[in-house]
Amino acid sequence: MKDTQLSVRLKELRKVNNYTQDYVASVLGVIRQTYSHYETGKRTPSTETLYKLAGLYNISVSDLIQLTITLDKDEYYDAPVVSQTSEELSAYLEYFNNPCNHRKYLYNTSTEKELLYYFEQISDHDKREIIEFTKIKARHAD
Repeated sequence: MKDTQLSVRLKELRKVNNYTQDYVASVLGVIRQTYSHYETGKRTPSTETLYKLAGLYNISVSDLIQLTITLDKDEYYDAPVVSQTSEELSAYLEYFNNPCNHRKYLYNTSTEKELLYYFEQISDHDKREIIEFTKIKARHAD
């Protein structure tokens, strides 16, 4: 893998998703200059950073490294909600890029992933309440 291919892909992914370098850097927990060096090929992201980037762009690390995907600039790429704090988003990305969880949730949308992520963090009692509420909402859906 050439760093120039990865750097070009990182810049392309960021622009397609309308993210700033500052935003991507905050998600990764690095300063903007460090992220900028990833896009220029001056630095190579660590494995942990690659997992976070893959999660941010909702692609596998394999696709990010092997550069096997083709981006359609007219297509919307489903990514995590920007309003999350960097720390919360970082934990969310780590969770879904963990190889054990990645396969488990591979075909879920980002909304489903977000729901499942937070659902696993609450008590069993709260889970039951949410399931009952969801059943009621589903019965009344248009």
